[in-house]
Amino acid sequence: MRGRTAVTAAGLLALTACSTGPSLENRSAVTASPGDSHRLTIGSAGFTESDLLAQLYAQLLNQAGYRTSIITVANRELYEPALESGQIDVVPEYAATLADWLNAKTHAADAKPVGSPDLGATMKALHNLAAPRGLTVLPPGRAVDQNAFAVSADYARRHHLKTLSDLGASKLEVRLAAGDECVQRPYCEPGLKKVYGIDITGIDPKGVGTTQAKRAVQDGRDQMVLTTTTDATLDQFGLVLLADDRHLQNADYVVPVVNRARAGGAGVATALGRLNDVLTTADLADMNRQVDSWRRLPADVARSYLRDKGLLK
Repeated sequence: MRGRTAVTAAGLLALTACSTGPSLENRSAVTASPGDSHRLTIGSAGFTESDLLAQLYAQLLNQAGYRTSIITVANRELYEPALESGQIDVVPEYAATLADWLNAKTHAADAKPVGSPDLGATMKALHNLAAPRGLTVLPPGRAVDQNAFAVSADYARRHHLKTLSDLGASKLEVRLAAGDECVQRPYCEPGLKKVYGIDITGIDPKGVGTTQAKRAVQDGRDQMVLTTTTDATLDQFGLVLLADDRHLQNADYVVPVVNRARAGGAGVATALGRLNDVLTTADLADMNRQVDSWRRLPADVARSYLRDKGLLK
């Protein structure tokens, strides 16, 4: 990586106000050829995993002959328009989440979600929403960062639990540590009841994957915690994930999204596509652990990973 820039929300808003993507009237007529700028700005959303992905992208692109810088913008409401305008050229994203976000932006906040557990359908919807905005969504790999549910390893052993279906069949009463919005979210309490028949007796509003939430399950005050598939700290609390064997969660696979006019050429796609062959959900969790628990720098973790996989000299 050649450099890193932190940009305030006001500063980026000023930048995006000066240069915008295709207008609403002209979006259907976007026909510009894919561009191949050799100076690329990569966006990070400012959390550990996004920082790591941005570093992986930057180092692969540097090796391919591009000059890169990384900009951190924690708010999708700012970095996505900046991606459309060309102030940012490449961003690591999550397929279903971005599809639903663009769908709401395009149609209405209450538009029916288009993200789903079906990766093919989700990617088709995402491509259709992104293309008129001058964005190209590159193919997903195997790594996915979805909502996930964990219990204590002891609890899982005692009740012979490996999947959420096992928990539903057990008829155990479950108090769930999660965000308070879990009560309404279809992929949280309502989905756990409808799809798996899990007896959720209450929501303990301690947040998603927070230390407090995990400790509540570790101590037995709650039986399950809402977290993510790339949570790097579960083993520190003696927790294990239960498999989402009926595919309740959306297909939030990691996908690179690029500004077509500046980074839509074959060079960027080829360089970033090399990561798809190796990067797994477990790899992401391990890299998150190295940053969050071992206090290694994201750039160093990314470099070591790419070298170990033979992708970086």
